[in-house]
Amino acid sequence: METNNEDLNRYQIIRKDARGCFVETKSDSFGYGKVHMEFSQYDATRPSGQRQTNHVNIYIDVPEFLHLTNEALSGALHMRGRQQRERNDAKPLFEHLGGTSAEKLRQFGKPRPDGKSLSRIVKLLLGKEDGNYLFVADSGPGETDAKGLIVPRFGKEPENHVSVKLNWRSLNELMMMTQVHYGAWLSAQYVINPELQQAKNGNGRQ
Repeated sequence: METNNEDLNRYQIIRKDARGCFVETKSDSFGYGKVHMEFSQYDATRPSGQRQTNHVNIYIDVPEFLHLTNEALSGALHMRGRQQRERNDAKPLFEHLGGTSAEKLRQFGKPRPDGKSLSRIVKLLLGKEDGNYLFVADSGPGETDAKGLIVPRFGKEPENHVSVKLNWRSLNELMMMTQVHYGAWLSAQYVINPELQQAKNGNGRQ
């Protein structure tokens, strides 16, 4: 797949490719307390500039992402997956629901034609073979419930769907490199703004 200009990739941490698709993590949302995962599917037979067929942006809270990373690197996630496989349990090993409310879409000047919210879902599923996984991202219409959560309203037919096959090593590498980059970013923030560290330690309280 063709790449855009260098500016679009300057926040890229790591990219993992599968057949006709890829997932990459980016550092551009660390300041908002999020890990940005970008899922893309493409058709290499199409003309340059028209190859992308599906695309989903996922934003996961940093603590949630780091918890999943710890599970993966410690082996607990893979053990849990093996146990689920033995039980023929197909439920997701990890699932995150997010999105953008209809109100915010209007504020951004990007309202949906149907007036609904934009729902985004990412799941980590067991692959067909032992040691393989599927990172699946979907997006489509949603509704904001009373708690402010974006509830999907697309059933089994999302507007965008990307499924990236990863083996256990690739999954670990994806998580580990993102964790390392977040740690480096956080350390840099403490150097730039020493008062942040004081606030974290409680030294800045009156």
